[in-house]
Amino acid sequence: MTITEFSALEARELKGALLALWWDDKGDWEKAHEIAQDVAGADGAWVHAYLHRKEGDVGNAAYWYRVAGRRVATGDSRSEWEGIVAAMLARE
Repeated sequence: MTITEFSALEARELKGALLALWWDDKGDWEKAHEIAQDVAGADGAWVHAYLHRKEGDVGNAAYWYRVAGRRVATGDSRSEWEGIVAAMLARE
């Protein structure tokens, strides 16, 4: 599945970390964050880290990147979002 196809899905077709990323893509950071907080494991922590970095809370983001076992991301948030989505879709 491509990023464009992912973005065109309906919310009901997704769950977990991918659902949080979908809501972020739709511009609803709050909903994305609410969902990400409830996703256990490394994927939930990764999305949680991304969301906090996007909002500018770098300290909180750094914590969640460590929990996820990831390096703190740099660069543009859209590129990071696409990379996370691509990595998670590759496992589906």
